[in-house]
Amino acid sequence: MSEKQSMKKPILVIGGMGKTGRRVVERLAERGIPSRIGSRSSELPFDWQNRSTWAPILENVEAVFISYYPDLAMPGAADDIRTLAKLALAKGIRRLVLLSGRGEAGALASEQALQNSGADWTIVRASWFSQNFSESFLLDSVLSGTIALPIGDVTEPFIDAEDIADVAVAALTEEGHTEQLYELTGPRLLTFAQVTEEIALASKRDIAYVPITKEQFVGGLEEQNLPVDFTNLLIQLFTHVLDGRNSYLTDGVQRALGREPRDFSDYAQEVAKTGIWDQVQSNE
Repeated sequence: MSEKQSMKKPILVIGGMGKTGRRVVERLAERGIPSRIGSRSSELPFDWQNRSTWAPILENVEAVFISYYPDLAMPGAADDIRTLAKLALAKGIRRLVLLSGRGEAGALASEQALQNSGADWTIVRASWFSQNFSESFLLDSVLSGTIALPIGDVTEPFIDAEDIADVAVAALTEEGHTEQLYELTGPRLLTFAQVTEEIALASKRDIAYVPITKEQFVGGLEEQNLPVDFTNLLIQLFTHVLDGRNSYLTDGVQRALGREPRDFSDYAQEVAKTGIWDQVQSNE
């Protein structure tokens, strides 16, 4: 009997309703492996801001996929990761897989906290998600026909969340991934203007990319009355992290899965078929 077939305890998927976590849960189900979703709205709630919710959800768990909300760049994230890992180890849970991000000092601190915890760790360090254009805050921009960001010709190796989930599930259920840091990128470096062209081509719509200033970007965020933490996170992301520091490709997907990562054009064509980009929003 294989390890996958013999696994009885559930795998805890913290952030199991998010872009990556949802896909991890789906893949575990396809393999016949039970999972437990950790979120504030789940039957057994998990809240990063309420540590009293951590211990109950870790009971009788085989392994843990850790997705931090809202982002590992937030103050206190590394201490939370350190504390969660210590608690998991105390309950006999050794396999911990952390979803991290490229080019963020806060994320590096959280990675180090896990690496120093004594757990059988794997770090999945991902570049910019392709799905940000279809399942997240940039969907409205796509639907409006204008993607306006404070980014010029900087390139990013966009990674598909499907690939991230595949790597995470491999690390959670298979041997050979302990103490591995997989830095995941797509197969091409693309500017945001080029990505916009890919989406326009796939969706057969007129969509323009408009570079704007940092001040214009911040002003637009303030008009939307978003939570302060989320606004600050977006400002940090678009004015610091996306400065060219991540403009190179890595072989993380190839090392973890033995195949090439999905291309952004494949993602765009697949999403276009769902019709999610067909709705047209007014700019008024």
